[in-house]
Amino acid sequence: MIKVEKIEPWGFEHAIRGMRNPMNSWDKSDSGYGIDGEDENVFVVGKNDLDLMQRLFRAGTEHRKYLRQIFVSMDITAPLYWWKEFDTYKVGTVANSCSTMHKIAAKPFELDDFSWDQLLNTGCDLFELKWGTDCSTMVQPQHFLIEYIIPVLNVCREKYLETKDKQYWWQMIQLLPSSYNQKRTVTMNYENVLTIIRQRAGHKLDEWKEFVDILSKLPYLDDICKEA
Repeated sequence: MIKVEKIEPWGFEHAIRGMRNPMNSWDKSDSGYGIDGEDENVFVVGKNDLDLMQRLFRAGTEHRKYLRQIFVSMDITAPLYWWKEFDTYKVGTVANSCSTMHKIAAKPFELDDFSWDQLLNTGCDLFELKWGTDCSTMVQPQHFLIEYIIPVLNVCREKYLETKDKQYWWQMIQLLPSSYNQKRTVTMNYENVLTIIRQRAGHKLDEWKEFVDILSKLPYLDDICKEA
């Protein structure tokens, strides 16, 4: 499961201005707010500027520095197993996360706190094999692993809130599955975006496929990368 919200791209204006610095060609810029019938609060990239963006993009990374000055911020909620892979992209990205260290006991654990969409009946089958218990009458046997872990986590949470004994806090921290969903506010530039799209397209995790699809729809990204 991955949820991406509050997507906010910005920086086109200063990126285009800087892009034209090497040739002092600012007078050829045709981008701005409220042109082509758009709202005055919407920045529109003009044909001249887009043409230069495309040519510099095709010229290689050393010439397309303007991409590193176009930014996008978003709120991402995803499981810890996905965040472990996202943390590969440290250069040029910034992230502020909800803290499991400080706020893990802030609310009771619920099923929706976890990514369980790919779980099968395996948990139920293994439980029967290990303990000989029939769980076929469970309403949601495919969610068994999560439904078993949540009560344990909540018991530890209640004991921690009651006693403030750190040993119960440790139980939550060390028992917490990698399917636990964490929210982070992430900022990256368009060069980071293109790197992620190139490296993660076709990844076996569905979360990456969904994320790549979302990034691919960012304003002007497809136009910039368009072949001549």
